[in-house]
Amino acid sequence: MTDVGQHAIGRRRWLILGLGHAAQTASCSFLYGIPFLVPAMSEAENLSLSEAGAVVAAPSIGLLLTLIAWGAAADRYGERLIMALGLGSSGVLLLVAGLGTHSLAALFALLVVAGACTASVNAASGRVVMGWFGAHERGMAMGIRQTAQPLGVGVAALALPPLAEHGGFRVAIVFPAVFSLVVALLVAWLVTDPPRPAKDPSGPAPVSPYRSPALWRLHGASTLLVIPQFTVSTFAPIYLVAMHGWSPLSAGWFLAVVQGLGALGRLATGYWSDRVRSRMRPMRVLAVASAAVMLLVALGDVSWPWLVVLALVLAGVITVSDNGLGFTASAELAGISWAGRAMGAQNTAQNIAAVLTPPLLGLVIGESHYASAFALVALFPVAAIWLTPVRAEPEHR
Repeated sequence: MTDVGQHAIGRRRWLILGLGHAAQTASCSFLYGIPFLVPAMSEAENLSLSEAGAVVAAPSIGLLLTLIAWGAAADRYGERLIMALGLGSSGVLLLVAGLGTHSLAALFALLVVAGACTASVNAASGRVVMGWFGAHERGMAMGIRQTAQPLGVGVAALALPPLAEHGGFRVAIVFPAVFSLVVALLVAWLVTDPPRPAKDPSGPAPVSPYRSPALWRLHGASTLLVIPQFTVSTFAPIYLVAMHGWSPLSAGWFLAVVQGLGALGRLATGYWSDRVRSRMRPMRVLAVASAAVMLLVALGDVSWPWLVVLALVLAGVITVSDNGLGFTASAELAGISWAGRAMGAQNTAQNIAAVLTPPLLGLVIGESHYASAFALVALFPVAAIWLTPVRAEPEHR
């Protein structure tokens, strides 16, 4: 290939990364944006707290049920088709939800199916990044992709509450619908699937990477490391309001700033993994740091207010920084034929932990036992230190 051709491919892959990032951002603006509509939804539909909670949980239910299936579809049919089809279908369903008048049961069903459709983006956008970026720069590229989650939350936080206030929650739902449809069209138009190795029809099928324990251990370690992340994101605002007298607005802004710093942490960690040619050695170091910082949060709770605020900032950055490493390592360990399924399984395990952490940890905290809960959470990254399969990692040339 000529230098001109290589240069054109080099520029195009950054466009593809940008579109994969946009697809993930659109997906997250829906998945994590519904909670911002709870006040307007509860008022308009006279919902109880449990009914509102069910509506909020609906997209995540659909997501959990289909992540692995969408990953398998991306392995078989390619990333562009799966991203565009899933995201576009999600946008259409959200338009139906926003523009029609539906019962609570119908709205719940629409959000479940929309969540199931938007799950296509998780594995497919990661797989397309893996295909277009070499091992020496894949960590940084995947770190850029991982910033889509906090960006999607930020977009939803800025756009949905004002729309709900002026037009009602159904009008607000139209925003992520249009966002998803526009990005789906751009993906279908501009994304190119990465080159795939030629398949021999008469040859044996690729051997499942799950026959060895490495991927199982990696999924387990990543799942354990999600628990401190969702402990901080869920309980830090409540803790600051209830125990330190902050206003809800101040606590919300605090969490927004910490999420921004966490996004930078993901980029830095991806760059670090590229430089040391390893995903799991940095991941294990971050597990050590995550355990230490959760103990520091617990110490701050029983000592000085300034220490707990500083510790929460550090925890908000450290506990999210490993996400891209585990996701990238799952694809690399699985190989190109199984990458989509492996990333789907990785996300499924992490999302199950994310769903279970708030209610179970809430039982531990009770009225005010925050220090005990934070110290307990430190045990999970300690277990991840041992579970991370560093020796199974292939060398990155």
